[in-house]
Amino acid sequence: MNRPIIECLAGIALLSVMDALIKGVVASLPVVEVAFLRYVVGSCVMTGIVAVRRPGWPREDTIRANAVRAILVVITAVCFFYALGQLPLAETLILSFVSPLFTALLAALLLGERLSGRILAAIAAGFAGVLVIVLGSHGGREMSEGGVVSHSLLGVGAVLLSALTYSASNVLLRARAQRDPLLLIVLIQNVAPALMLAIPAWWFWRMPTGDEASRLALIGVLGVGGHLLLARAYAGAEAIRLAPLDYTALLWAVVIGFFAFAEIPTLWAVLGAVLILLGAFVGSRRRA
Repeated sequence: MNRPIIECLAGIALLSVMDALIKGVVASLPVVEVAFLRYVVGSCVMTGIVAVRRPGWPREDTIRANAVRAILVVITAVCFFYALGQLPLAETLILSFVSPLFTALLAALLLGERLSGRILAAIAAGFAGVLVIVLGSHGGREMSEGGVVSHSLLGVGAVLLSALTYSASNVLLRARAQRDPLLLIVLIQNVAPALMLAIPAWWFWRMPTGDEASRLALIGVLGVGGHLLLARAYAGAEAIRLAPLDYTALLWAVVIGFFAFAEIPTLWAVLGAVLILLGAFVGSRRRA
């Protein structure tokens, strides 16, 4: 297993822990405020790192391209944070696993990366695992009063939109990661969203408690660490090759769900996880 794959796996692990913390915080704070403070903390951390490492001033094209990507980051964060507040953690992550499919297709369309049979098989296996979990665990879910599905359709729509914008963001990251210093990419990725969310956050502002503030600080640190690792990974490997690794977040969802929320995985979840992890393994292997 080479360096970009290890970095990608580690980044996904940190972001999975961050997601669990966000789920708890958005139950009491407005989503836009949580997103804003997450990027404020990230901006402070990245400013300190950049001051020490001194990667140089960003070029105009660097600011412009990464500012456009920051718009996608904001949409992804707000939609995903909202979905975490409306849906169970595992279900939110399961639905987000359509993002590698979007990433591979967008990378082929926008970057000209080749969709090999091995990558297509890996994505198919992972997507099949998602379907096994959704149809097996939730296909027989009872209807609530009035015939309305018990979980929030708005939450489902939000997480699917976040998956699409997350994939587009990763493809743009791949396009810029080989041109721009990674520290500047992650700095802009935190500062620009914080500026974009400042006014909406002020409008919905509610003063966090001490416990909420400490969790928000940890969320920001985990977000920076996770995205630094992902930025390094996407600078060293094709987006198509790394896309199936997103499915490993399911393993973290199962572990965190069990220890933090006393959720016991169903047989369908286990079968789906096997397919998903198999797809991630096949997709990340080097060609012989």
